[in-house]
Amino acid sequence: MARKNAKKPGETDGFRAKKREKLRFLAEMEPKKMIIYPLAVFIVALLLLAVNFPPLGIDLKGGVVVTAYGVNANPDQVEKWLSNELGVNVNVESFTSVEGTKGIRVYAPTGVDPVKIINILKQKYPNAEYTHSEVLPTFGELAKRQGIRAITFAFIAMAVVVFLFFRNPVSSLAIIFSAFSDMVIAVAAMGIFKIQLTTATIAALLMLIGYTVDSNILLTTKLTKRKEDTIEEAYLSAVSTGFTMSTTTLGALFMLWLISTSPTIDNIAVVLIFGLLADFMNTWIFNAGVLRWYLNRGVRA
Repeated sequence: MARKNAKKPGETDGFRAKKREKLRFLAEMEPKKMIIYPLAVFIVALLLLAVNFPPLGIDLKGGVVVTAYGVNANPDQVEKWLSNELGVNVNVESFTSVEGTKGIRVYAPTGVDPVKIINILKQKYPNAEYTHSEVLPTFGELAKRQGIRAITFAFIAMAVVVFLFFRNPVSSLAIIFSAFSDMVIAVAAMGIFKIQLTTATIAALLMLIGYTVDSNILLTTKLTKRKEDTIEEAYLSAVSTGFTMSTTTLGALFMLWLISTSPTIDNIAVVLIFGLLADFMNTWIFNAGVLRWYLNRGVRA
């Protein structure tokens, strides 16, 4: 027996038609403008990276981490106080454990005595429980090299697969550039919001490569092997599906960021949000502009 609240086929088709009409302005944009605007954003992101690269985390540059359990304090105030007491700049973040225990983590440069940090914190928080760890600069440099190598190999592997799949330099290079631009814009946004580059955020950038390839392959396949009458209609069909994919993923990431009590998970979610917002522009505007220009050129010829 059919559910009473199930949507009729006509209602579903009407919803899809309305969504496509709202996105029609993208199909009506000139391909040259669709290419130029994302390129301008990419250049701005490169300039921002040149002057404001995101700070490296302890796991990539080395340093000292002191964790205080049972401390419910404003991390910004603790950071200013500790920096004045130690004479060096430190970073402080708050967290909530799985059990609901509040705490703070203090990140200090290499060479700072963690016992000294603990003794200073005990002046205000004598009942807290303290632990500390240290990452040597050599291990941090090793982790940084491995992270760069992982991103490079992942990018090369993605490029090879794309070229083998499409066997077309124009569409393949557009996909590769879109993935690269997504990463550049995401890292530039990290620099603006002072999000540290760590092994966790490097993992987020690797995940971003996979998502970028998915959305770009959807678009490229839809346009190059279209069943619709026109390129614009094929594009509307693809962008309607892609918009649904992007918004649902962004919603899930936003909820993850909202309910998470771990700064590491927060940073992963935020970096992916930056990248997915950039991917919407690079896939459905830049890559679409390149493909429309290329395919229309072939039609005229």
